[in-house]
Amino acid sequence: MTLQQLHQVITIADSGSMNEAAKKLFISQPSLSATVKELEQEIGFNLFVRSNRGIIITPEGEEFLGYARQVTEQYRLLENRYIEKKSKKKFSVSMQHYSFAVKAFVEMVKKIGMDEYEFAVHETRTWEVIENVKYFKSELGVLYLNDYNEQVMRKIFKENGLEFAELFQCETFVYLWGGHPLANQPEISMEELQDYPCLAFDQGKNGAFYFAEEMKSTYDYKQIIHANDRATLLNLMVGLNAYTLCSGIICEELNGPDYKAVPLVETEKMRIGYIKRKGSNISPIGEVYIRELEAYRERLV
Repeated sequence: MTLQQLHQVITIADSGSMNEAAKKLFISQPSLSATVKELEQEIGFNLFVRSNRGIIITPEGEEFLGYARQVTEQYRLLENRYIEKKSKKKFSVSMQHYSFAVKAFVEMVKKIGMDEYEFAVHETRTWEVIENVKYFKSELGVLYLNDYNEQVMRKIFKENGLEFAELFQCETFVYLWGGHPLANQPEISMEELQDYPCLAFDQGKNGAFYFAEEMKSTYDYKQIIHANDRATLLNLMVGLNAYTLCSGIICEELNGPDYKAVPLVETEKMRIGYIKRKGSNISPIGEVYIRELEAYRERLV
């Protein structure tokens, strides 16, 4: 097994196609296929299942690629520091779709500066937040627990060598645009929301209820729309008088002043926190980011 082989199979996984990967690597497809076959014979299982529509990563392949990415990333860091003499420190965080977590990231970058650091932020699906922390793509992952999902999520964290730290608790709010017919009410009930579309972030193939980013994921909604982008959800709120359920933490600096969070009558507690690899130390940059997140305790509606 060589670093070149690891780099090649990672490229295949990221491309989703043997042909596209071969183009990126500037080698022939038969040569790339031979490399994969040789590696699969060495490790004793298939990394990919090939079809006319591309490739599918096997469950064993997913695990192998996680370790492969760790190895190639560590090699890249060594090469940058001691061969190319690049010594920028890195920090990455993954999160569910929280504007306040993005704003905390912005404030952290302003305080730290970018001269000596390279940053990355991934606003993504719940399972990808977990995988990104597990496989060292991110140091921290921001998500929430509640009474419904906690038991399952903590089991998943344990199985993946992760631990959860709570930052703060908040109630459930209805998030909608200021022109919505219900926007000026002191509180809103689920019954009053029946005639309006509910918006939820799409969780892809990991669409189980306990991966949902919104509270009341098991509620029998009359109308529901799934999307995978926060800006799209905001547009749908205006265009369709749609709504979503959220923590109530308003971040006008990013979403703008045209949206409101109104208390939900049937509220449930959200426990927002972060995950990290079990037993790992949080970096100084990570500590700054956590302090920026903790500051939102004072802004709870």
